[in-house]
Amino acid sequence: MTEDAAREGTGRAGSVLVARAPGRGAGLAARLRDHGLDVVVAPVIERAPADDLAPLDDAVRGLARGAFVWVAVTSVNAVDALADAAARTGTSLAEARARWAAVGPATTRALAAAGVTSDLVPDDDATAAGLVAAFPDPAATDPETPAVLLPLGDLARPTLDDGLADRGWAPHVVTAYRTVRHALPAEVAKRARAGGFDVVIVSSGSVAREIAAQTGTATPVVAIGGPSADAAREAGLRVAAVAARPTDDALAAAVEQALAETRPTGANRAPETSAKEHP
Repeated sequence: MTEDAAREGTGRAGSVLVARAPGRGAGLAARLRDHGLDVVVAPVIERAPADDLAPLDDAVRGLARGAFVWVAVTSVNAVDALADAAARTGTSLAEARARWAAVGPATTRALAAAGVTSDLVPDDDATAAGLVAAFPDPAATDPETPAVLLPLGDLARPTLDDGLADRGWAPHVVTAYRTVRHALPAEVAKRARAGGFDVVIVSSGSVAREIAAQTGTATPVVAIGGPSADAAREAGLRVAAVAARPTDDALAAAVEQALAETRPTGANRAPETSAKEHP
């Protein structure tokens, strides 16, 4: 548990649970607090290594040899897993002879931190389907070697794999990481189950499912995008708003929209206690 990172909730315009790790949620939390909101940051999932690291390591070695024309990356977790594999195998992502596709801004930044420039980022739809739609035709790039490396999480849906195959590419899917449950701190879970948050921010389908499992379905959620919103609804959660883009600014705007709709009822108003960030 980290040190107290928020001011008193008295008089707040609303209370928000950001279901992210503190490092990933700090920027968004700061924006929300600047808007006068009571914010708690605590994750409900975390990345774990794949059960078998050999396939990912082999894929990264192949990437270094030029076995793939493209690498399509759909999460920061995948970038971290690729970087770990490169370190284990003594290779360099930055020196790989491949083009890189990133699903959205956060993944683009993570690749940049690893020394990789993103050659393709969807303009409007930061989802696997949007990435498929933005991909070039293989005949227009390299028709003889249409191999695309897809380092995905163990719970990833086949949207990217199937979509690129339908476009004429040869996807190579490798499990880059596992998504595992991270229990909320007891006081945060208790507060959430008691209606102590106006909204919860969910940034993936896995997060949405864990929020429903750990806190119940009474509190409305703000989703980072369409797939997360769909998963939240499937889990029985009410989606109050969906961010226009997968960015902290867009999520903050969606939270403001959601709170504007819930304020008249006064439901789920936060207690007058300080908020903390939790690992």
